[in-house]
Amino acid sequence: MEKVKDLEISQHEKSNRIYNIKIEDEILDKLQFSFNKFDLTALELKPFSRFTIAKSLDDLTQSKLSELMNFILKDRNTGCFIISPKNMSLKLDDKFFVKLSTAIAYLIGNPNFDSMAGKYYARFHVKHEDNSDSYLRKAYRNMDLHTDGTYVKEVTDWLLMTKIEEENVEGGETAMLHLDDWEFCDELSKDPVGKQDFVWGSPKSKNVDYKVEHPIFSEDSEGRPQISYIDQFPEPKNMEQGIFLQKLSDCLEGSRYKIVTKLPVGSIIVANNYFWLHGRKPFKENKALSRELLRIRGSFFIN
Repeated sequence: MEKVKDLEISQHEKSNRIYNIKIEDEILDKLQFSFNKFDLTALELKPFSRFTIAKSLDDLTQSKLSELMNFILKDRNTGCFIISPKNMSLKLDDKFFVKLSTAIAYLIGNPNFDSMAGKYYARFHVKHEDNSDSYLRKAYRNMDLHTDGTYVKEVTDWLLMTKIEEENVEGGETAMLHLDDWEFCDELSKDPVGKQDFVWGSPKSKNVDYKVEHPIFSEDSEGRPQISYIDQFPEPKNMEQGIFLQKLSDCLEGSRYKIVTKLPVGSIIVANNYFWLHGRKPFKENKALSRELLRIRGSFFIN
């Protein structure tokens, strides 16, 4: 892969499908200056300002960063990268990471409106106690492998997640699985039940007042399998669909090829949502546990 000035690029230690991109101090220093022109309210209310900070980031790499990220995400052999400051000791606040995440997203495509948060991104905490209606914030439960956007009408080509803050945390590692590595992919993606329309709903916290129908498995333009699935939201119409969902869940969670990795604070992971599944391992119980995440998901500029 081509070298890019002020970026350190390497393959992830647990998978040659995932790339690590480390941003050198020189770029971060310049970014802080350009980002200071915009507060978060401006970014939330004026969409064109998001393109401005995205261009300021790309200009610092002579447009090589946007080329690199889009190449990785759209390549079936890879489809995922983790981007972060090389120097994790730099004092970068939460607002900086919201802006950096925004800039990265707008070099990839148009983010969807996130109904849960009421804007183009969502920030949420995982803590010791939780009364929500979703696994998203339940610290001590395994969040099974899934894709995003299963219950919305918007196209969801990619997903970005940023770890903004973390304290008193043990466990909670990120789990990932590439569809082409999954040992049960051929069997289940070719099962006719997986190509039936399933009804997908969502809990009240998602603020989506409709349901959608679509199959779990589809094919891309080259006939390769794609998946749209999360365990909590399908509403099986009959025994056949219910049993298929159970088998699918068991085969995903039981995969020998699941990647489990710890992401440092300040890490931004971006993945193709059609052939990468993601999840989270349970945390070890701690009353002082706290993690804050940011999420952006959307479509490529050219679908």
